Amino acid sequence: MAATVLVADDDGAIRTVVSQALGRAGYEVRATGNAATLWRWVSDGDGDIVITDVIMPDENGLDLIPRIRGIRPELRIIVMSAQNTLLTAVKATERGAFEYLPKPFDINKLVDVVRRGLETPRSIEEETDAEVEESLPLIGRSPAMQEIYRTLARLMGTDLTVIINGESGTGKELVARALHDYGKRKDGPFVAINMAAIPRELIESELFGHEKGAFTGALARKSGHFEQAEGGTLFLDEIGDMPPEAQTRLLRVLQEGEFTTVGGRTPIKADARIVAATHHDLKQLIRQGLFREDLYFRLNVVPIRLPPLRERTEDIPELVRSFLAKAAEEGLPWKVIDNAAMDRMKEYSWPGNVRELENLIRRLAALYSQEVITVEDINAELTNASPENAEDKEKGLSQTVESLLSTYFSAHADGLPAAGLYQRVLKEVERPLITLTLQATHGNQIRAAEVLGLNRNTLRKKIRELNIPIIRGVK
Repeated sequence: MAATVLVADDDGAIRTVVSQALGRAGYEVRATGNAATLWRWVSDGDGDIVITDVIMPDENGLDLIPRIRGIRPELRIIVMSAQNTLLTAVKATERGAFEYLPKPFDINKLVDVVRRGLETPRSIEEETDAEVEESLPLIGRSPAMQEIYRTLARLMGTDLTVIINGESGTGKELVARALHDYGKRKDGPFVAINMAAIPRELIESELFGHEKGAFTGALARKSGHFEQAEGGTLFLDEIGDMPPEAQTRLLRVLQEGEFTTVGGRTPIKADARIVAATHHDLKQLIRQGLFREDLYFRLNVVPIRLPPLRERTEDIPELVRSFLAKAAEEGLPWKVIDNAAMDRMKEYSWPGNVRELENLIRRLAALYSQEVITVEDINAELTNASPENAEDKEKGLSQTVESLLSTYFSAHADGLPAAGLYQRVLKEVERPLITLTLQATHGNQIRAAEVLGLNRNTLRKKIRELNIPIIRGVK
């Protein structure tokens, strides 16, 4: 006997499309445009699975979910909505929805979700009365952001380790905070540590704490971030910059669930959810011998990739409105971005991602006297910031080298060296290249090796061979 699907959506066209697709898949379908009829069907014991919209003329579909589960807890509920925000996804999941599908959706995907909902055994989850704070840590309705919302909603009730990968400025810490603030550890602390911002010799002490006398300057016992995050979430930002010795200790925590302080002997139970983030390609670091492969697999339980802003430019208007409102709340004048200016911002590549966009909006609000921001204003701000693409950068470097060599050959036209020019040029370039890279990375040899594309041991060897001074006491 065919399963019966109950469909509630106030849009007649959607009801027709969904009913036809499910009918072709072999299901019986009963469709309505209001919540009252759906409730009556469920109360009468009809239907094997429910598909409901959020906004209906007589009741919010999300409010209907707890009532349905109260009388028929075994009934799967699929929520579809055009209100495509993280808040909608989280509310649907918290209230017991089997799946959340943002509109517009792939009809074949809906049919597949119905099939899974009917075939997968369910355990009756305990209801939660927790109210979701009416604020949105993440903004955007693009398909890329919708996938992130769905993933986050599924992770809220778990303690699974998550690793977030994305370029600088994409909002990795916002995602980590959303996992904490909307998850089951929200009443615990959220503790963040940036591996790239701490001197290598202090990272283990910062993470695990130390005992009095453990090292010079340890005048008293100090708790580390693992202890401070007990019962909550520990966010390890820029995990790719963690030194090898700290990687080994972190791996033990993830394997054994306990750690010891620096200089301590008594194991301490680790009770914190781990969320890590990086802008590095960790697999590349593994190949270079800079990151432990076994630690990578321990961290990479659930990977989340945050798209750069250039891959979701349709979200720019909503982000701009949010940043303008935030600036106004802080006392800056309210501004209006005209259509041409908005289109120009959609064309820009945003190398600094969302952070760069927010900084631009704050600058416009603070420094421009006129209320309406025009495309000329945007062009003026972006002219000096417009990045060269990778091809242009490489071409520019090649042209610079060519120019210098041309000058050299012109100066030695009557007396070129007899032999060895190739090796001499390489040597002349190599030392300043490594020196400047170390300066740019503040002496961080792991980061410098990555920038240069060298193995760290190779870099150390060249530093010795070329007698390059070591930068001490830096990040």
